[in-house]
Amino acid sequence: MPTFKELGLRAEIVQALDDLGFENPTPIQEKAIPQVLDSKTDLIALAQTGTGKTAAFSLPVLQQLDDTSNDIQCIVLCPTRELCLQITNDIQDFAKYMNVNTVAVYGGASIETQIRAIKRGAQIIIGTPGRTVDLINRRVLRLQTVNYVVLDEADEMLTMGFQDDLETILAETPQEKQTLLFSATMPTAIKNITKSYMNNPVEVAVGGRNEGSKNVEHHYYLVNARDKYECLKRLADMNPNVYGIVFCRTRRETQEIANKLVQDGYNADALHGDLSQAQRDTVMGRFRNHQLQLLVATDVAARGLDVDELTHVINYNLPDEDEVYIHRSGRTGRAGNKGISIAIIHGREKGKLRDIERKLKKEFILQQVPTGQEICEKQLYAIVSRLSKMEVNEKQIAPFLPQIMQQIGHLDKEDLIKRLVSFEFNKFLEYYKNARDLNANDRGSRDRNDRPERGERRDREDRGNRGDRGERGEHSDRGPRGRKYDDADRFTRFHINIGKRDGVNPATLMGFVNEQLRKRDVEIGKIEVLNTFSFFELDSAYAQKMLQEARNAEHNGKPISLTEAKSTGPMPSGRKTKDKLKDRFKKDRPGSSGKRHGSKPPSGKRKRRPF
Repeated sequence: MPTFKELGLRAEIVQALDDLGFENPTPIQEKAIPQVLDSKTDLIALAQTGTGKTAAFSLPVLQQLDDTSNDIQCIVLCPTRELCLQITNDIQDFAKYMNVNTVAVYGGASIETQIRAIKRGAQIIIGTPGRTVDLINRRVLRLQTVNYVVLDEADEMLTMGFQDDLETILAETPQEKQTLLFSATMPTAIKNITKSYMNNPVEVAVGGRNEGSKNVEHHYYLVNARDKYECLKRLADMNPNVYGIVFCRTRRETQEIANKLVQDGYNADALHGDLSQAQRDTVMGRFRNHQLQLLVATDVAARGLDVDELTHVINYNLPDEDEVYIHRSGRTGRAGNKGISIAIIHGREKGKLRDIERKLKKEFILQQVPTGQEICEKQLYAIVSRLSKMEVNEKQIAPFLPQIMQQIGHLDKEDLIKRLVSFEFNKFLEYYKNARDLNANDRGSRDRNDRPERGERRDREDRGNRGDRGERGEHSDRGPRGRKYDDADRFTRFHINIGKRDGVNPATLMGFVNEQLRKRDVEIGKIEVLNTFSFFELDSAYAQKMLQEARNAEHNGKPISLTEAKSTGPMPSGRKTKDKLKDRFKKDRPGSSGKRHGSKPPSGKRKRRPF
């Protein structure tokens, strides 16, 4: 394997790479750098995320820049702000000993600041398509002197709908230039761009075209649609040191899953387009610093998140495009590490999985959802491992030792170990006691419980909001069809005076119940969140305690009014007009007269993961 010096790079660049600890190029760098240095031919480079593509295009460009001129000589286009900043930082590191100015241009930041930086002079512009077009239209960004155009993550830019912007930008560049296109996949839309804006490009590739990383294993778990979230929790519990991304389709689903995980005691947070830039930066910073174990994200929000140590990528839902799965899975198994990409699917998604297999040229391995016993065993040994590796600060604990020894000094070594392990471990034993089997049968036919869960049904709404249709509630924990009502008296139904307008969702209500009762294993039935109020069902054994504890409770400064709802029967089905809905809930309120209305019976047990 050659060194960077042997590739012909100038001494200043080699010195900067030495400072970064880089000596030998990656496969894509070894193929792309000489090609760009030795010819002016356009280049198509196919390689997975995390293979060193930034250096593959920036090092030969830096080698050939005229650093005595302030003209813009190179423009790098990429899909997201995060990737734009990452590329900018990398180029600045590579050009540490050169007189090269770079400017990053992207949305969500002051355009006036970026304009001033461009006017001061820059040889390299790194930008997102939308902001780049804005600057061209303002006649601030002039690309007539550009010698190099780099399209990084080209397939993702097209997936995100930037084709018109790319064509606008490329039309502003001179005919005589070198275009370098880097991509993980080669969809049809890229082929169209290469025909229109590239001149007989040379293609280099690491691995087969559209193939996934060889360091990644692909697993799938087949469950009923309603069990996806429970499966996700078991996978997290089975992997105590998990450090991964959970991919969801929509922003709403992303936030809901993150809320549930946090409520259930997991170290997780959400990343999606509804967050402000400051919020996104905070979440991404915490994740990069390993302060979060699970990042629940949409595909767009996760672009540019450069983390090499991910152990898992979990597909809570399969993406619409096969190429997107390749991008997702490529976020683990980087920098020589091994990784696992997981798909949690139900029976109707098996055909989609086979399509991805053909694209990946890899087979997904069917795994069994871990049982409660397997999880408990794994967690026990993880606790023992943490205890054995724990560093003891003798000086810090010395003042407390006399009192501690007075209380537990009579215990022998074996008894102390048992108690110490049980203190941490008993919650898992209790939570997974009598845990049911989540594995769905691997039939070719559709299981009757394989109905899309709420997040999937909302995909259309997320893509094009059609507005609220009256006071339609958010339902959680819907049980299987045909449930009998014999055990309905096990639950008490409550009315509470907060709803969606107060920022309430099912996870919020579950947290409220746990907070008031100071217990995390209370059985909660059906939850309905409406605009100004909500209903939820609770194990009747805790009904009186719940009423008593909630008397002086507040939610965001609003006093809570909690009363027992009288109706417990099944809710009428079918669409309701707004007036009928109002009438139904008016009759359903405590103290109202008229025919009793209620909800569907409570679903099966909804156990909570203890802290």
